[in-house]
Amino acid sequence: MMHEFLANNRQALIERCRAKVAQRPARAATAQQLQNGVPLFLEQIIRTLRVEQTDEPMEGRKISGPSNGAATRSEVGATAAQHGRELLKLGFSVDQVVHDYGDLCQAITDLAYERDAPFEVDEFRTLNRCLDNAIADAVTEFSYQRDDALEEEHAREAKQQQGFFAQELRNLLSKAALAFAAVKTGNLNVNGATGSVLERSLTGLRDMIDQSLAEVRVAAGKPVQSQMFSVAEFIAEVKYAADLAAQVRGCVLTVSPVDGELAVSGDRDLLYSAVGNLLQNAFAFTHSHTEVTLNAYAVADRVLIDVTDHCGGLRAGDAEKMFLPFTLDSADKSGLRLGLSIARRGVESSDGALTVRNIPDTGCVFTISLPRYAMTGR
Repeated sequence: MMHEFLANNRQALIERCRAKVAQRPARAATAQQLQNGVPLFLEQIIRTLRVEQTDEPMEGRKISGPSNGAATRSEVGATAAQHGRELLKLGFSVDQVVHDYGDLCQAITDLAYERDAPFEVDEFRTLNRCLDNAIADAVTEFSYQRDDALEEEHAREAKQQQGFFAQELRNLLSKAALAFAAVKTGNLNVNGATGSVLERSLTGLRDMIDQSLAEVRVAAGKPVQSQMFSVAEFIAEVKYAADLAAQVRGCVLTVSPVDGELAVSGDRDLLYSAVGNLLQNAFAFTHSHTEVTLNAYAVADRVLIDVTDHCGGLRAGDAEKMFLPFTLDSADKSGLRLGLSIARRGVESSDGALTVRNIPDTGCVFTISLPRYAMTGR
Protein backbone atom coordinates (compact mmCIF):
# COMPACT_ATOMS: atom_id res chain seq x y z
CA MET A 1 0.00 0.00 0.00
CA MET A 2 1.16 3.53 -0.72
CA HIS A 3 0.90 4.78 2.87
CA GLU A 4 3.20 1.96 4.02
CA PHE A 5 5.66 2.68 1.21
CA LEU A 6 5.71 6.39 2.09
CA ALA A 7 6.07 5.71 5.81
CA ASN A 8 8.91 3.20 5.30
CA ASN A 9 10.74 5.53 2.93
CA ARG A 10 9.86 8.79 4.63
CA GLN A 11 13.44 9.88 5.35
CA ALA A 12 14.66 8.94 1.88
CA LEU A 13 11.91 11.03 0.27
CA ILE A 14 12.70 14.00 2.52
CA GLU A 15 16.39 13.80 1.64
CA ARG A 16 15.58 13.71 -2.07
CA CYS A 17 13.41 16.80 -1.75
CA ARG A 18 16.12 18.62 0.17
CA ALA A 19 18.62 17.70 -2.55
CA LYS A 20 16.28 19.15 -5.19
CA VAL A 21 15.93 22.35 -3.16
CA ALA A 22 19.72 22.55 -2.85
CA GLN A 23 19.97 22.49 -6.65
CA ARG A 24 18.08 25.80 -6.68
CA PRO A 25 20.50 28.09 -4.75
CA ALA A 26 18.13 31.03 -4.89
CA ARG A 27 15.61 29.08 -2.83
CA ALA A 28 17.77 29.49 0.34
CA ALA A 29 15.43 27.40 2.49
CA THR A 30 15.94 27.64 6.25
CA ALA A 31 16.33 24.61 8.49
CA GLN A 32 12.89 25.28 9.98
CA GLN A 33 11.26 25.36 6.55
CA LEU A 34 12.94 22.12 5.55
CA GLN A 35 11.68 20.58 8.77
CA ASN A 36 8.12 21.90 8.67
CA GLY A 37 7.47 22.07 4.92
CA VAL A 38 7.81 18.82 2.98
CA PRO A 39 8.07 16.51 6.06
CA LEU A 40 4.82 17.81 7.50
CA PHE A 41 3.04 17.58 4.16
CA LEU A 42 4.34 14.04 3.61
CA GLU A 43 2.99 13.03 7.02
CA GLN A 44 -0.43 14.44 6.06
CA ILE A 45 -0.44 12.38 2.86
CA ILE A 46 0.39 9.22 4.80
CA ARG A 47 -2.39 9.88 7.32
CA THR A 48 -4.89 10.61 4.56
CA LEU A 49 -4.07 7.34 2.78
CA ARG A 50 -4.42 5.37 6.03
CA VAL A 51 -7.79 6.88 6.87
CA GLU A 52 -9.09 6.07 3.40
CA GLN A 53 -8.35 2.38 4.08
CA THR A 54 -10.73 2.40 7.06
CA ASP A 55 -14.53 2.11 7.26
CA GLU A 56 -14.85 5.91 7.15
CA PRO A 57 -12.69 6.93 4.16
CA MET A 58 -14.33 10.36 3.83
CA GLU A 59 -12.72 11.39 7.11
CA GLY A 60 -9.53 11.72 5.10
CA ARG A 61 -11.00 14.86 3.52
CA LYS A 62 -10.55 16.65 6.86
CA ILE A 63 -6.83 16.22 6.41
CA SER A 64 -6.42 16.65 2.65
CA GLY A 65 -9.49 18.62 1.62
CA PRO A 66 -12.07 17.70 -1.08
CA SER A 67 -11.30 16.85 -4.69
CA ASN A 68 -13.77 19.30 -6.24
CA GLY A 69 -11.75 22.43 -5.46
CA ALA A 70 -14.33 23.72 -2.98
CA ALA A 71 -13.03 26.12 -0.33
CA THR A 72 -12.85 24.28 2.96
CA ARG A 73 -10.66 24.12 6.05
CA SER A 74 -8.15 21.26 6.03
CA GLU A 75 -4.79 20.44 7.58
CA VAL A 76 -3.09 20.37 4.18
CA GLY A 77 -4.58 23.74 3.33
CA ALA A 78 -3.37 25.33 6.56
CA THR A 79 0.15 23.96 6.14
CA ALA A 80 0.32 24.95 2.48
CA ALA A 81 -0.88 28.48 3.26
CA GLN A 82 1.90 28.87 5.83
CA HIS A 83 4.40 27.60 3.26
CA GLY A 84 3.18 30.20 0.75
CA ARG A 85 3.59 32.98 3.33
CA GLU A 86 7.13 31.85 4.13
CA LEU A 87 8.18 31.88 0.48
CA LEU A 88 6.77 35.38 0.06
CA LYS A 89 8.78 36.62 3.05
CA LEU A 90 11.91 35.23 1.38
CA GLY A 91 11.13 37.29 -1.71
CA PHE A 92 10.47 34.44 -4.13
CA SER A 93 7.99 34.15 -6.98
CA VAL A 94 4.90 31.97 -7.14
CA ASP A 95 6.65 29.33 -9.27
CA GLN A 96 8.79 28.44 -6.23
CA VAL A 97 5.59 27.38 -4.46
CA VAL A 98 4.74 24.95 -7.23
CA HIS A 99 8.34 23.69 -7.42
CA ASP A 100 8.42 22.73 -3.76
CA TYR A 101 5.36 20.46 -4.03
CA GLY A 102 6.46 19.20 -7.42
CA ASP A 103 9.72 18.07 -5.81
CA LEU A 104 7.85 15.72 -3.51
CA CYS A 105 5.70 14.32 -6.29
CA GLN A 106 8.80 13.66 -8.40
CA ALA A 107 10.64 12.08 -5.47
CA ILE A 108 7.75 9.68 -4.78
CA THR A 109 7.44 8.73 -8.45
CA ASP A 110 11.20 8.14 -8.87
CA LEU A 111 11.58 6.07 -5.71
CA ALA A 112 8.50 3.97 -6.50
CA TYR A 113 9.90 3.23 -9.95
CA GLU A 114 13.33 2.33 -8.58
CA ARG A 115 11.85 -0.08 -6.03
CA ASP A 116 9.09 -1.37 -8.28
CA ALA A 117 6.40 -0.46 -5.75
CA PRO A 118 2.86 -1.25 -7.02
CA PHE A 119 0.16 1.31 -6.17
CA GLU A 120 -3.59 1.26 -6.64
CA VAL A 121 -5.30 3.77 -8.94
CA ASP A 122 -7.28 5.17 -6.00
CA GLU A 123 -4.05 5.76 -4.10
CA PHE A 124 -2.65 7.81 -6.98
CA ARG A 125 -5.89 9.79 -7.03
CA THR A 126 -5.51 10.55 -3.33
CA LEU A 127 -1.89 11.60 -3.82
CA ASN A 128 -2.87 13.89 -6.69
CA ARG A 129 -5.70 15.38 -4.64
CA CYS A 130 -3.35 16.17 -1.77
CA LEU A 131 -0.82 17.75 -4.11
CA ASP A 132 -3.48 19.67 -6.03
CA ASN A 133 -5.05 21.12 -2.87
CA ALA A 134 -1.69 21.95 -1.33
CA ILE A 135 -0.50 23.82 -4.43
CA ALA A 136 -3.81 25.64 -4.78
CA ASP A 137 -3.88 26.76 -1.14
CA ALA A 138 -0.21 27.73 -1.11
CA VAL A 139 -0.49 29.74 -4.33
CA THR A 140 -3.72 31.40 -3.15
CA GLU A 141 -2.18 32.48 0.16
CA PHE A 142 1.03 33.57 -1.55
CA SER A 143 -0.94 35.72 -4.02
CA TYR A 144 -3.15 37.16 -1.30
CA GLN A 145 -0.24 38.13 0.91
CA ARG A 146 1.70 39.52 -2.06
CA ASP A 147 -1.24 41.65 -3.22
CA ASP A 148 -1.82 42.88 0.31
CA ALA A 149 1.84 43.83 0.65
CA LEU A 150 1.77 45.63 -2.71
CA GLU A 151 -1.33 47.55 -1.69
CA GLU A 152 0.32 48.68 1.52
CA GLU A 153 3.45 49.72 -0.40
CA HIS A 154 1.37 51.73 -2.88
CA ALA A 155 -0.44 53.42 0.00
CA ARG A 156 2.89 54.38 1.60
CA GLU A 157 4.19 55.72 -1.71
CA ALA A 158 1.04 57.73 -2.29
CA LYS A 159 1.26 59.22 1.20
CA GLN A 160 4.91 60.10 0.67
CA GLN A 161 4.16 61.71 -2.69
CA GLN A 162 1.36 63.76 -1.17
CA GLY A 163 3.78 64.92 1.51
CA PHE A 164 6.37 65.96 -1.09
CA PHE A 165 3.76 67.82 -3.11
CA ALA A 166 2.37 69.63 -0.05
CA GLN A 167 5.89 70.57 1.04
CA GLU A 168 6.67 72.08 -2.37
CA LEU A 169 3.44 74.07 -2.33
CA ARG A 170 4.20 75.31 1.17
CA ASN A 171 7.75 76.35 0.20
CA LEU A 172 6.53 78.32 -2.80
CA LEU A 173 3.74 79.94 -0.81
CA SER A 174 6.16 80.90 1.98
CA LYS A 175 8.52 82.53 -0.51
CA ALA A 176 5.65 84.46 -2.08
CA ALA A 177 4.37 85.62 1.31
CA LEU A 178 7.84 86.77 2.44
CA ALA A 179 8.46 88.60 -0.82
CA PHE A 180 5.06 90.31 -0.66
CA ALA A 181 5.65 91.36 2.96
CA ALA A 182 9.05 92.79 2.00
CA VAL A 183 7.58 94.76 -0.89
CA LYS A 184 4.73 96.04 1.27
CA THR A 185 6.71 97.08 4.34
CA GLY A 186 9.85 98.25 2.58
CA ASN A 187 8.18 100.21 -0.16
CA LEU A 188 10.38 98.31 -2.60
CA ASN A 189 10.14 98.45 -6.37
CA VAL A 190 8.08 95.50 -7.56
CA ASN A 191 10.35 95.26 -10.59
CA GLY A 192 13.41 94.58 -8.45
CA ALA A 193 14.90 91.40 -7.02
CA THR A 194 12.18 90.97 -4.38
CA GLY A 195 9.51 91.32 -7.04
CA SER A 196 11.27 88.63 -9.05
CA VAL A 197 11.12 86.25 -6.07
CA LEU A 198 7.41 86.94 -5.74
CA GLU A 199 6.86 86.40 -9.45
CA ARG A 200 8.81 83.12 -9.51
CA SER A 201 6.93 81.82 -6.48
CA LEU A 202 3.51 82.64 -7.91
CA THR A 203 4.48 81.12 -11.25
CA GLY A 204 5.64 77.98 -9.50
CA LEU A 205 2.39 77.73 -7.56
CA ARG A 206 0.40 78.07 -10.74
CA ASP A 207 2.44 75.40 -12.51
CA MET A 208 2.13 72.90 -9.68
CA ILE A 209 -1.62 73.43 -9.42
CA ASP A 210 -1.99 72.99 -13.20
CA GLN A 211 0.03 69.78 -13.02
CA SER A 212 -2.06 68.52 -10.13
CA LEU A 213 -5.31 69.17 -12.00
CA ALA A 214 -4.00 67.33 -15.05
CA GLU A 215 -2.91 64.43 -12.84
CA VAL A 216 -6.36 64.17 -11.26
CA ARG A 217 -8.02 64.18 -14.64
CA VAL A 218 -5.76 61.47 -16.07
CA ALA A 219 -5.89 59.31 -12.93
CA ALA A 220 -9.70 59.56 -12.80
CA GLY A 221 -9.87 58.10 -16.29
CA LYS A 222 -12.20 60.79 -17.54
CA PRO A 223 -13.18 60.40 -21.22
CA VAL A 224 -10.75 62.11 -23.57
CA GLN A 225 -12.29 65.25 -25.10
CA SER A 226 -10.88 64.59 -28.54
CA GLN A 227 -10.97 67.31 -31.18
CA MET A 228 -9.00 68.27 -34.27
CA PHE A 229 -7.11 71.55 -34.03
CA SER A 230 -4.42 73.57 -35.74
CA VAL A 231 -0.89 72.85 -34.58
CA ALA A 232 0.22 76.40 -35.47
CA GLU A 233 -2.49 78.01 -33.34
CA PHE A 234 -1.80 75.54 -30.54
CA ILE A 235 1.93 76.32 -30.48
CA ALA A 236 1.21 80.07 -30.59
CA GLU A 237 -1.00 79.71 -27.50
CA VAL A 238 1.68 77.69 -25.71
CA LYS A 239 4.33 80.28 -26.59
CA TYR A 240 2.26 83.15 -25.22
CA ALA A 241 2.14 81.55 -21.76
CA ALA A 242 5.71 80.20 -21.86
CA ASP A 243 7.41 83.50 -22.71
CA LEU A 244 6.86 84.85 -19.20
CA ALA A 245 8.19 81.68 -17.56
CA ALA A 246 11.31 81.88 -19.73
CA GLN A 247 11.91 85.47 -18.66
CA VAL A 248 11.50 84.56 -14.99
CA ARG A 249 14.04 81.75 -15.40
CA GLY A 250 16.51 83.94 -17.28
CA CYS A 251 16.62 81.87 -20.45
CA VAL A 252 15.64 82.38 -24.09
CA LEU A 253 12.65 80.61 -25.64
CA THR A 254 12.86 80.15 -29.41
CA VAL A 255 9.83 78.88 -31.30
CA SER A 256 10.12 77.88 -34.95
CA PRO A 257 7.39 78.68 -37.52
CA VAL A 258 4.75 75.97 -37.92
CA ASP A 259 3.06 74.82 -41.13
CA GLY A 260 -0.46 76.23 -41.00
CA GLU A 261 -1.90 73.12 -42.66
CA LEU A 262 -0.80 70.75 -39.88
CA ALA A 263 -3.41 69.46 -37.44
CA VAL A 264 -3.64 66.90 -34.67
CA SER A 265 -6.55 65.27 -32.92
CA GLY A 266 -6.73 64.73 -29.17
CA ASP A 267 -7.57 66.26 -25.84
CA ARG A 268 -6.35 69.82 -26.34
CA ASP A 269 -6.27 70.65 -22.63
CA LEU A 270 -4.17 67.62 -21.70
CA LEU A 271 -1.82 68.17 -24.65
CA TYR A 272 -1.49 71.85 -23.72
CA SER A 273 -0.62 70.80 -20.16
CA ALA A 274 1.88 68.23 -21.48
CA VAL A 275 3.77 70.73 -23.67
CA GLY A 276 3.64 73.29 -20.86
CA ASN A 277 5.12 70.78 -18.42
CA LEU A 278 7.93 69.96 -20.84
CA LEU A 279 8.76 73.64 -21.18
CA GLN A 280 8.65 74.20 -17.42
CA ASN A 281 11.02 71.26 -16.98
CA ALA A 282 13.34 72.70 -19.64
CA PHE A 283 13.32 76.14 -18.00
CA ALA A 284 14.09 74.59 -14.60
CA PHE A 285 17.01 72.40 -15.68
CA THR A 286 18.60 74.23 -18.60
CA HIS A 287 21.79 76.15 -17.77
CA SER A 288 21.40 79.82 -16.96
CA HIS A 289 21.09 82.14 -19.98
CA THR A 290 20.87 79.27 -22.47
CA GLU A 291 18.25 78.63 -25.11
CA VAL A 292 15.16 76.42 -24.94
CA THR A 293 13.61 75.66 -28.32
CA LEU A 294 10.08 74.58 -29.26
CA ASN A 295 9.59 73.06 -32.71
CA ALA A 296 6.52 71.45 -34.30
CA TYR A 297 6.80 69.73 -37.67
CA ALA A 298 5.60 66.73 -39.68
CA VAL A 299 7.47 63.50 -40.42
CA ALA A 300 5.51 61.09 -42.63
CA ASP A 301 2.18 60.41 -40.90
CA ARG A 302 3.18 61.91 -37.54
CA VAL A 303 3.35 65.38 -36.06
CA LEU A 304 6.34 65.83 -33.76
CA ILE A 305 6.64 68.51 -31.08
CA ASP A 306 10.19 68.89 -29.76
CA VAL A 307 11.30 70.72 -26.62
CA THR A 308 15.09 71.03 -26.48
CA ASP A 309 17.12 72.31 -23.52
CA HIS A 310 20.75 72.82 -22.58
CA CYS A 311 20.89 70.99 -19.26
CA GLY A 312 24.27 69.41 -20.01
CA GLY A 313 22.95 65.97 -20.93
CA LEU A 314 21.94 62.92 -18.91
CA ARG A 315 23.85 60.26 -17.05
CA ALA A 316 23.58 56.70 -18.33
CA GLY A 317 20.27 55.13 -17.35
CA ASP A 318 18.59 58.41 -16.38
CA ALA A 319 16.36 58.78 -19.44
CA GLU A 320 13.45 56.66 -18.22
CA LYS A 321 13.90 57.73 -14.59
CA MET A 322 12.94 61.24 -15.66
CA PHE A 323 9.35 60.11 -16.15
CA LEU A 324 9.03 58.80 -12.59
CA PRO A 325 7.15 61.27 -10.38
CA PHE A 326 8.70 62.93 -7.34
CA THR A 327 12.35 62.60 -8.33
CA LEU A 328 14.99 65.25 -7.83
CA ASP A 329 18.07 65.48 -10.05
CA SER A 330 19.38 69.01 -10.18
CA ALA A 331 20.77 71.80 -8.09
CA ASP A 332 17.42 73.46 -8.77
CA LYS A 333 15.23 71.68 -6.21
CA SER A 334 12.09 73.63 -7.03
CA GLY A 335 10.82 70.90 -9.37
CA LEU A 336 9.96 67.32 -8.47
CA ARG A 337 9.52 66.30 -12.13
CA LEU A 338 5.95 65.43 -11.35
CA GLY A 339 5.08 67.17 -14.62
CA LEU A 340 6.98 64.68 -16.80
CA SER A 341 4.99 61.75 -15.45
CA ILE A 342 1.71 63.61 -15.97
CA ALA A 343 2.79 64.79 -19.43
CA ARG A 344 3.50 61.26 -20.65
CA ARG A 345 0.14 59.95 -19.50
CA GLY A 346 -1.66 62.96 -20.96
CA VAL A 347 -0.01 62.43 -24.36
CA GLU A 348 -0.74 58.71 -24.31
CA SER A 349 -4.42 59.42 -23.63
CA SER A 350 -4.50 61.12 -27.06
CA ASP A 351 -2.90 58.09 -28.81
CA GLY A 352 0.50 59.78 -28.74
CA ALA A 353 3.91 59.01 -27.31
CA LEU A 354 6.39 61.02 -25.28
CA THR A 355 10.09 60.16 -25.43
CA VAL A 356 13.39 61.79 -24.50
CA ARG A 357 16.68 61.77 -26.42
CA ASN A 358 19.95 62.61 -24.75
CA ILE A 359 22.54 64.84 -26.43
CA PRO A 360 25.73 64.10 -24.45
CA ASP A 361 27.32 67.13 -22.79
CA THR A 362 24.63 69.37 -24.30
CA GLY A 363 21.05 68.69 -23.29
CA CYS A 364 17.82 66.77 -23.87
CA VAL A 365 15.20 66.65 -26.59
CA PHE A 366 11.70 65.72 -25.41
CA THR A 367 9.47 64.67 -28.31
CA ILE A 368 5.69 64.33 -28.42
CA SER A 369 4.55 62.21 -31.37
CA LEU A 370 0.91 62.42 -32.51
CA PRO A 371 -1.04 61.16 -35.55
CA ARG A 372 -0.94 63.69 -38.37
CA TYR A 373 -4.03 65.36 -39.83
CA ALA A 374 -4.59 68.26 -42.23
CA MET A 375 -6.67 71.37 -41.61
CA THR A 376 -9.62 71.54 -43.99
CA GLY A 377 -12.15 74.23 -44.87
CA ARG A 378 -9.80 77.11 -44.09
